Amino acid sequence: MTQPQSPSVPPSAQPAVPAANGTSLPPSGTAMPIYIKLVFVALFWGGTFIAGRILAQAVPHMIAAAGRFAVACMLLLPLAYKLEGGLPKLNRSQLLATFALGATGIFIYNLCFFAALSRMPAGRTALFVALNPIVTALALAMLFGERIGTRKWIGIAIAFVGAAIIITRGDIMGALHDISQSVGAGELLMFCAISGWAAYTIIGRHALKGLSPIAATTYASLWGLLLLACGAAFQLPSLDSSRFTWEVIASIVYLGAFGTVIGFIWYYEGVKAIGPARTAVFNNLVPVFGITLGAVLLGESILISMIVGGVLVIAGVTLTNR
Repeated sequence: MTQPQSPSVPPSAQPAVPAANGTSLPPSGTAMPIYIKLVFVALFWGGTFIAGRILAQAVPHMIAAAGRFAVACMLLLPLAYKLEGGLPKLNRSQLLATFALGATGIFIYNLCFFAALSRMPAGRTALFVALNPIVTALALAMLFGERIGTRKWIGIAIAFVGAAIIITRGDIMGALHDISQSVGAGELLMFCAISGWAAYTIIGRHALKGLSPIAATTYASLWGLLLLACGAAFQLPSLDSSRFTWEVIASIVYLGAFGTVIGFIWYYEGVKAIGPARTAVFNNLVPVFGITLGAVLLGESILISMIVGGVLVIAGVTLTNR
């Protein structure tokens, strides 16, 4: 993700960080603080599923998502001015590209993300999101003809076997007889979220030129917030203000500040310091933290099928990204 968010980052958090090639690695001693930060980034992003679950069960989804990105934009704008002297003026193609980023990775993804979390446990949702790199790789192959070698195909197959185990809760044969036992509205919404994120990733790779990661993320978040705010306006009549407990407010702040802005900054520090490939390895910790926090904080069950399927998905994604 989630989710400001980026092609190289899990959707739950996540902004568009272009791959930095030729990054020289720092000495191991100086790299340790970066490694620690990246572990915390995975923890923050794993926590977005718990915060999202709390929000999704308390307030309408558009309002929840709009609150998240209102917080994120309030932090991203001064950050852009501090680090880069402000936001650059966009040309026509950049305007369209950043709008597309906001529409897919912010609006569609978060709408489906919160809607799914209102129907599914946080840990189960986190495992679905781990499939994002696989879906993106397949989309790039189909739409842009990017070659998928034998090793990647093996990784994709392993990841999909793991996903099948997760989705069917270990009863693949039973699902073949009655798919409705395994795939409900929550699962379908997560498939839509993953598709939205794949579109976001592809747009970020092919359409953004001349924009820094912070500028692209800030513009995408502003567009996304505008779209979410328009939708949230129609949900205001159904909003029960008594549902805005301290847990709900804390979840909104957490998603906007830690799950989006701080996670983005620290992740990009990792890309610059140790390279995109090594940094991406830490993404595998996100579903681990998501499942663990769901069990500890929300009392969710950890099924054997989730562990077995999750290990296969992570192994498949790792093999695909090598």
